[in-house]
Amino acid sequence: MHQVKVKNIKFGDKYPLVLIAGPCVIESGSSCLAAAKQIKDIAAGQGVPFIFKSSFDKANRLSSASYRGPGLKKGLAILKKIKQQLNVPILSDVHCVKDIPAASVVLDIIQIPAFLCRQTDIVLAAAKSGKAVNIKKGQFLAPWDILPIIKKVESAGNKQILITERGASFGYNNLVTDLRSLKIMRDFGYPVIYDATHSVQLPGGKGACSGGQSEFVAGLSRAAVAFGCDGLFLEVHNDPENAPCDGPNMINFKELEDLLSQVKKIRQAL
Repeated sequence: MHQVKVKNIKFGDKYPLVLIAGPCVIESGSSCLAAAKQIKDIAAGQGVPFIFKSSFDKANRLSSASYRGPGLKKGLAILKKIKQQLNVPILSDVHCVKDIPAASVVLDIIQIPAFLCRQTDIVLAAAKSGKAVNIKKGQFLAPWDILPIIKKVESAGNKQILITERGASFGYNNLVTDLRSLKIMRDFGYPVIYDATHSVQLPGGKGACSGGQSEFVAGLSRAAVAFGCDGLFLEVHNDPENAPCDGPNMINFKELEDLLSQVKKIRQAL
């Protein structure tokens, strides 16, 4: 497996399970910083390497009325402050090629959103930034369909690649996780992350916005770690019921602490 290193964090069989976590979207500078600090403390308490994640612009919402975040300039300024104050690597998703130069100055990992994973221009632009690239497998793709996308990133000379499983479309307004995909995609030679919170999303389940089944996050996370993955991607919020975005599939800080304790033991047993 290719070694992927982000700052002092390494992904792979020989290394600890990595946590990528944070609120779905930046709501304010203070709330985002507080969330990052709390998650960092929880992860440190469990001895789990931590990368902070939050979106500066949710450009792929179903409704134009959905909250999108503070935007590129303000959002990157907030993420930069968190990176400097807490000394943690930062991941965020980028939806436009034109945003990548500015984003790459702040981000340690550029994430390709699931809906854009087949868009060649944005994949190549992210790869050419020289930063690690996290490709979220589209919920409309088979796991073996990720290989040509990996080849796109490699064609730009970038082998700092992560692949994230986030569930597959299962009829209307539902997703299902096929754990076989974790092995299929790992066999392509790169670390695989399991996104447990988006995997329980119910796309369009509330009409103009997504629903979710957060009660299944812990069980699916345990199963994915037992089956074999290199990291967990979890969206965390202090008050998921009142979050402006993806609340129904996020977990709270107490759930995160309990879950990390469980999956760490599973990882060690393996």
